[in-house]
Amino acid sequence: MKPIRPNKLGTCIVRFFQEYLPTLRGMRLHTIRSYRDAVVLFLRFAAALCHRGVEDLDMDDFTAEHVGKFLTSLEIERHNSIATRNARLAAIHTLARFLASEQLEHLAELQRILGIPFKHGARNAPIEYFESDEVEALLNSIDRTTGQGKRDYALFALMFNTGARVQEVLDLRVRDVRVDPPSQVRLRGKGGKDRACPIWAHTAALLRELSLRSPQSSESEAFLFTNHHGAQLTRFGVRYLLKKYVAASIPVVSTLQEKQLHPHSLRHTTAVHLLKAGVDFATISQWLGHATLNTTMVYARADLDIK
Repeated sequence: MKPIRPNKLGTCIVRFFQEYLPTLRGMRLHTIRSYRDAVVLFLRFAAALCHRGVEDLDMDDFTAEHVGKFLTSLEIERHNSIATRNARLAAIHTLARFLASEQLEHLAELQRILGIPFKHGARNAPIEYFESDEVEALLNSIDRTTGQGKRDYALFALMFNTGARVQEVLDLRVRDVRVDPPSQVRLRGKGGKDRACPIWAHTAALLRELSLRSPQSSESEAFLFTNHHGAQLTRFGVRYLLKKYVAASIPVVSTLQEKQLHPHSLRHTTAVHLLKAGVDFATISQWLGHATLNTTMVYARADLDIK
């Protein structure tokens, strides 16, 4: 006898991503994609564990035992950090809470999944950021005689200026930028919260030139940073560009070779340099769009000069 398709698990997962997360929880697309990745990884792991295809999994396969083994495999086999492990667990917890209201006959097992704790010790590595000479070397390594180079220079200059999350910068549209004094950009952060961030006159001039060069510059809804196909630049594209320019800067500033830098390091850089300049924590918190002041306080122990 062929199994019923779609089964309970399949139906609930579709509703979870199409209705619950975007509509009832109001989560942004970036967050939903992160949850999707976590669920996909778990389903693949559970399918391999049960020696079945993903399409054959049902509610009986969504167990605390399988989730526990999945979390262990993330750390041992995929070499994920504790922070990544906890982020995957948070997504699974959210799914389990949703299923608890949909599949009451499985409530006991879903409660066991919700009882799996987060792991302590998530932040065991120092915050990596760019020193002033490293920032200068990175920007100087960009060839500004080409259209792509001008885009990349404006991108990283803006990220250093605002300390914005990479996705916040990539989501910027022409209408979100004000190049006339007082120059600023309107960023949409976590939870869909908007904030205005001031930009330097030099950064404003770079963005003005960038928007005028774009064939879609007259369209206010056009993305500010695009690839050579005219589509929105991606986080993976920014990571690739940063890696390329960091490598080109190492002969000039050798300290870059010792660091594990990524796009979020640009945000850390802005926070630390604001702190060094004597800006108070409350202002830095508003500048970066932190939900609480506690998040900003981690930068107090990030810099040796401040210590």
